[in-house]
Amino acid sequence: MAKKAIGMIECKGLISLLEASDTTLKAADVKMTGWTKIGAGYVTGFFEGDVAAVKAGIEAGADAGNQIGEVLAVQVIPRPHDDLSKLGNWVN
Repeated sequence: MAKKAIGMIECKGLISLLEASDTTLKAADVKMTGWTKIGAGYVTGFFEGDVAAVKAGIEAGADAGNQIGEVLAVQVIPRPHDDLSKLGNWVN
């Protein structure tokens, strides 16, 4: 079975992340596994799915988040190592 990808969107402000997350979930067959507050108003959402879906969803979500506020960073990690899940409970 193919491993899934992890996608992340970091925004300045919760409203930007909500818009980005909503669009990501609607644009592709991905699952939101969690979100976290970084500090100073920065928040990050975490998504999981197959590589192509995560890439498409994150791209659409970042565009939508930038229309509302500011997207600071996006990242897609295809086939993450199993030990990566030790960094937090947002990775299934």
